[in-house]
Amino acid sequence: MPARAPFEGWRVLELSNGIAVSYCGKMFADAGADVVKIESLQGDSMRSWSAGGPPGTLFGYLAAGKRSVAGGAQAAVLLAGADIVLTDLTDGWTLDGLRARTGPSAVVVAVTPFGTTGPYVDEGVVANEFILQALCGSIAGRGWPGDEPVQAGGRLGEWLAGVFAAAVAAAAARHAIRSGRGEIIDVSTYEAMAIAMGGLSAMSASVLGADSRLQQRSLELPSIVPTADGLVGFCTITAQQFQDFLVMIDRADLVDDAELASFDGRVSRRDEFLAMVTAWTRTRTTREIVDLAVAFRIPVAPIGSPATLPEVDHFVRRGVFVESACGSLHPRVPYRGDAMLTRPPGAAPRLGADNGRVHWAARPVRVGGDADELPLADIRITDFTAFWAGPVATQLLGALGADVIKIEGVRRPDGLRFAGGRPPTWDHWWEWGPVFLCSNNNKRGISTELGTDAGRSIALDLIAASDLVIENFSPRVMENFGLEWETVHAVNPRAVMVRMPAFGLDGPWRDRVGFAQTMEQATGMAWMTGHADGPPVIPRGVCDPIAGLHAAFAAIAALVVRDRDGSGLHVESTMVESALNVAAEMVLEYSGNGIELCRAGNRGPGAIPQGIYPCRGDDEWVALAALDDPARTSLAGLIGQPPLRADEWRDRADELDKLISHWTTGRPPAEAVAALRAAGVAAARVSPASALLSDPQLLARGFWERVDHPAAGSFLCTGMPFAFAGRPRRWIRRVSPLYGQHTAEVLTGLLERDERDLEVLRERGIIGSRPAGL
Repeated sequence: MPARAPFEGWRVLELSNGIAVSYCGKMFADAGADVVKIESLQGDSMRSWSAGGPPGTLFGYLAAGKRSVAGGAQAAVLLAGADIVLTDLTDGWTLDGLRARTGPSAVVVAVTPFGTTGPYVDEGVVANEFILQALCGSIAGRGWPGDEPVQAGGRLGEWLAGVFAAAVAAAAARHAIRSGRGEIIDVSTYEAMAIAMGGLSAMSASVLGADSRLQQRSLELPSIVPTADGLVGFCTITAQQFQDFLVMIDRADLVDDAELASFDGRVSRRDEFLAMVTAWTRTRTTREIVDLAVAFRIPVAPIGSPATLPEVDHFVRRGVFVESACGSLHPRVPYRGDAMLTRPPGAAPRLGADNGRVHWAARPVRVGGDADELPLADIRITDFTAFWAGPVATQLLGALGADVIKIEGVRRPDGLRFAGGRPPTWDHWWEWGPVFLCSNNNKRGISTELGTDAGRSIALDLIAASDLVIENFSPRVMENFGLEWETVHAVNPRAVMVRMPAFGLDGPWRDRVGFAQTMEQATGMAWMTGHADGPPVIPRGVCDPIAGLHAAFAAIAALVVRDRDGSGLHVESTMVESALNVAAEMVLEYSGNGIELCRAGNRGPGAIPQGIYPCRGDDEWVALAALDDPARTSLAGLIGQPPLRADEWRDRADELDKLISHWTTGRPPAEAVAALRAAGVAAARVSPASALLSDPQLLARGFWERVDHPAAGSFLCTGMPFAFAGRPRRWIRRVSPLYGQHTAEVLTGLLERDERDLEVLRERGIIGSRPAGL
């Protein structure tokens, strides 16, 4: 059977003026949906967006393959025939107004900065991506103590919210097709960023409380350092990786240095440590260093830049960048499968090019299944994922109703169980990893040793009873276990298998170790983050959720194909290509216009001025962004200046920054924020991530969900960054599992093993209630 696009025949209406909804719509267009943009007569504001080159370059990427209808005359007719409506509620649209015009099975998704309810909405708080980063704890955790903290470049939060919206919309639309029940889904960009950009520290503060070892700033040593011909980035997550790193740089004499082995010790000896690292790296080329680090299995990457990314051997070999209709290079769709067609980048539509040419008849009323079920209640998942990227994917699918069964090895459990929690002196200390606890809700957990015949047999029986199999190991791991696609398909011809390798199932980097930090270094995210006169800085962490969400979207798309065609399929969804898709603007501008974008500290093209300024107090800062001329006029008055044009603010940026700093320095952050907001200037305290736990907007929206865990006790846990109208906002139905908690339940209930079988498996060490060797 020839491959077909997953969402062929789906109708998606897009009403937006920003990145989040536009990228969400792009994901549906890539997967074959008919996406029609409803634009004002002035057009989507992204048409005039420029980050340095001619306007429209980013729009060309986001709108490729879509159709454009300008003016509101056709909107009512198209709304009645749409399967999915995507909106950021600009141009005067409201959720109630949209719902009134759609059919009963339509899925309406709104993506807004704070969601559609809550005190920040009621108070009219204005926020762009930069202000949201300040609020969500992202900025406060980035940079060295004593320095000005710095934003993550590239407006990553907006892209993140778009992927969240796409995944939940796809699941809801699949359910609507089967049941006839649509949904109204309220997505908050702030909440998405609270999970992925401030969440690591917030999770730690919630689970561990006063014992949390929160750092003021998110620092890594080693990280990005100069080489003889460029820059290279390292990531040493484990103690073994750090010891191997010392051996690699010819400092084996320091392997037993206990102080240097600790994170705090390296920070206290920062200058000494960096001096010895750079003394070694500056005498070698980037390629020499990368090859050596790979041999040591140390996560490593050359620092991707606009000019170098399209030339990276791995990306070239895999055909990652493809020429678009407008001549610039676009990253291809970040997932692929032989039985699942995706679209190559087409041309962006001219404004109103399809006026009078789109004819969608109203969909007939469909009834079937249980309309009140969660969208994925019919799906069972065998979950081989570990760390953060894979568990984010399966947690989202579980929140949407899937029965997720997480498999952990007896000798090698999920490594996040041991990360950042309690010391080994604590009873059941492996149950306290904060990120594990906040990333594995709604899952049943079993233990089995996959390297044995008996353990593999358990896995195969689970696969036979599942709809979806998902894993995020390096490619060789599943092959070593004998659980590659051919085996999965033979055991269960209707199963979908989604694999999430860091760099892909083929290519020169296939077997390299890759973590989020490595992706951020390799894809240009780090290149766009940091002060203009300083080195690149990793955004820290956001790549994991971005990869997981793309994989979840790909899994839902594959299930739609399976539902339609009756046969399972194999899908590869790589971490690095997901990151390249959301960091695409650099390559778009360079390949299309010869513009080499670079980090600019806390400034940005969307607001003038925009920056971080010191306030009264210890390491207290305020973020502000003047988004229009009235805001700039008001800000000028606050600092004792006459009204200034935007170009004057730009030309006198350094001088005016000093005047703003003089004004903020004498005020506590709350006072500065209040005065700025009263003057119409978007502003926020640069909040530490722990402040998210008491944030009034998040509390009012029900974002935090209190859970009671049998080992870690009661704590606030991140839910999902969206709400379904008419449904209770409670996404956590089952707390993260204790190690092996549901082994007996799954093996006896689902796989029909008896108690004698379980006793033999325990005696042989095939299953267990605690990780081996602890």
